[in-house]
Amino acid sequence: MDPRSADHLLDEPEGALDRLAEAAGASFPNLVRAREYTHAELGKRAARLEGIDSAVVLFGSWGREELTSESDDDWAVLDDAGETTLARARAVLGGADRDPGQQDLFGLSFSCDELVRNIGLDADTNTNLTRRMLLLLESRAVAGRAAHARCVGQVLDAYLGHGVRDFQPPRFLLNDLIRYWRTICVDFEGKRRSAQGDDPKYAARNAKLRTSRKVLFAGGLLPVLLCHMKEASEMPAFLTRQLACSPVDRLAAAFIQQQAVPEGVRAIAAYDRWIGLMGDPAVREELASLRQATRDESALFAQIREIGDDLQRGLLALLYETGLSPLTRWYGLF
Repeated sequence: MDPRSADHLLDEPEGALDRLAEAAGASFPNLVRAREYTHAELGKRAARLEGIDSAVVLFGSWGREELTSESDDDWAVLDDAGETTLARARAVLGGADRDPGQQDLFGLSFSCDELVRNIGLDADTNTNLTRRMLLLLESRAVAGRAAHARCVGQVLDAYLGHGVRDFQPPRFLLNDLIRYWRTICVDFEGKRRSAQGDDPKYAARNAKLRTSRKVLFAGGLLPVLLCHMKEASEMPAFLTRQLACSPVDRLAAAFIQQQAVPEGVRAIAAYDRWIGLMGDPAVREELASLRQATRDESALFAQIREIGDDLQRGLLALLYETGLSPLTRWYGLF
């Protein structure tokens, strides 16, 4: 593979999943199917929300381009608390069977100014941190694309506006990204403890922590580390291009650029199996029925554990066994 084309793909990662499949003679049918379905459904909802200037934004599977027929509609309106816009968004994106997964985060309006103003310290609640990170890492505008782009740019400017050095990962953004990942992990245990007994969502949350949450984090970590290739003035545009693509494309581009195609296939093929499981209503029903005490008896959960292990092995190889290793070791912990 021409290394110059690999570097170009890193800078413009859209389509990197297809390139990885081509380079390895592999296929990722579930991810491809989910991506096509996501684009088709985004188009339908965009048509129904035509004429709205405010940013109506979808998160989760929508933002990762991994939508299945079983996915939730996790949405919000940015910088517009007007009831007319909210009501129209609810009519298009809500419904009894597609309500936002977390009502305190989604299905409402929130302010970009608040996301930026309250970075760190006591005012930066879990909710504010989560909204800010998900806006950067897995959001897609279904209306008001210009307003969505302005908000993303506003958040990036807050992270990159001070103390950023040429050819070094931006530490402010890197530290907040790592903080968000650790918050997810800590809150997983906190939710288990707060259930005070048999947590009905334990197995599902555990499965997502092994898979989609890990892809979300890695898909943000890699672009930030790869800023070491850029001058400080180039980083905003570089990160904007990276974050406009799906996390899987960002990962695939990094595997190709680092000449770690077999490891990339291992990781993304595992994740492809996960997406296939999530598109099966029977699998979701069985997963929802599992509890902490019963998961180890489940063949399904054993399969999910294996998927998570294969995904992690591939990601660890990328971060610790390629040219990224010095960056990971120098910036990843301290």
